[in-house]
Amino acid sequence: MAELTLTTFLTLDGVMQAPGGPGEDESGGFKHGGWLVPHVDAEFGTIMTDIFQKADAFLLGRTTYDLFAAYWPRVTDPNDLVATKLNSLPRYVASRTRTSFPWNGTAHARDVVKEVPDLKKRYSREIQVHGSCGLAQTLIENDLIDEYRLLTFPVVLGTGKRLFGSGAVPKTLSLKRSSTTSTGVIFGVYRRAGGLKTGSFALD
Repeated sequence: MAELTLTTFLTLDGVMQAPGGPGEDESGGFKHGGWLVPHVDAEFGTIMTDIFQKADAFLLGRTTYDLFAAYWPRVTDPNDLVATKLNSLPRYVASRTRTSFPWNGTAHARDVVKEVPDLKKRYSREIQVHGSCGLAQTLIENDLIDEYRLLTFPVVLGTGKRLFGSGAVPKTLSLKRSSTTSTGVIFGVYRRAGGLKTGSFALD
């Protein structure tokens, strides 16, 4: 049975909106698109290649699907592993507003909370979620993510969509491994470790 994994890029204040370029997602008046790009290096590329090697299928939010569909079919280099995976593996899109997706190999996930368990039975390795803020929050609220892969960039924005919203269920995560790139990006892999654990330093 496959695992559902989430890979996303975050600022230090938890913003995940529009990392790849200006105009990517200006909803809410967001003006800082492209904050990720100056921090990309060879180590970042290696991390992403390693992640995509494990994919059997992708589950995407509608906005992320639109961004990917406009870009990745144009990348035809057979040596580009990310492009090869995204263009050849099955893709499922969670959307309340659309049911048809022209990128060949894409299907509609009508009720993502109900469909994830069945999707996991179809594949043996990973169903990967990349970005997809609204979808990620739904999956988090329903405790459906098996592994979080968070790349945290040395950037503070103050505004923008955040990964963990007010509906996140309190829980404890276990850090499985981490590394830091030459530009200061911290890559952490976390897995579920049960409910929230608390304690106290009180003297009385």
